[in-house]
Amino acid sequence: MDKELLRIVIIATGLIIITGMLAWAFVKSKKYRDSLEDDFEDETPPKSGVAPRKAIDDEDFPGTLEEEDDRMAVASTAVSSGKTGRYHEPETEEPDAEANPEAEDSEDYDEPEPRFPAPSIIQFSVIANQDEGFNGLDLAHAFDLAGLEYGNLKIYERLDSKRLVDFGVASMQPPGTFPEHDLEDFYCPGIIFFMQPGELEDAVPVFDDFVQTAVFMAAELDGTVLDHEHRPLSEKTVELIRRSL
Repeated sequence: MDKELLRIVIIATGLIIITGMLAWAFVKSKKYRDSLEDDFEDETPPKSGVAPRKAIDDEDFPGTLEEEDDRMAVASTAVSSGKTGRYHEPETEEPDAEANPEAEDSEDYDEPEPRFPAPSIIQFSVIANQDEGFNGLDLAHAFDLAGLEYGNLKIYERLDSKRLVDFGVASMQPPGTFPEHDLEDFYCPGIIFFMQPGELEDAVPVFDDFVQTAVFMAAELDGTVLDHEHRPLSEKTVELIRRSL
């Protein structure tokens, strides 16, 4: 017999055997499933000493299913509202939101913002809008209008009735001082206002004067007031610092 023909006969025989085995397994499995279904449908008597199972009714529970759903709903509301401890059913119904508008407002109450910590040194600056900066003569004139005095440290100061320093103003031009002479030749890119609230008996009115003087100097010299983070000074920043004092 030719080898190629022999190979074909062997392959065909193997396919026939495999197909027969698969068919037999399928038939056997189907018969087994049918027998299980017949056993399930047959009602067999209960074993001795074992009561037959019955459907569960609402009567088997101390409360109805509706009452249980109500309890779960109330408990869920208590958990979501942040209540802790053992749950107790309320004896009375909660008041209607429309009848008591204050109850609805209390739910929308926002917690107060955390207190802004008062810095040990409050520092604002006034930056010149012109490239050449502030001229010495213009600075001296503006300081005089604002009531600031030239002190021993060669900076300008706000003095109280006891001749004590409330706040000072330094130059941004190193070393931070203002010259006594030749003011027309002096230029600086800006000036720095600083105060120490912890050293004052009543820091709030001094801070108000501090802010007003900085704003006045900026308007008089054509400058921009920046806060302690070197951003344009805003009313919100002023109010936060003021509340912290």
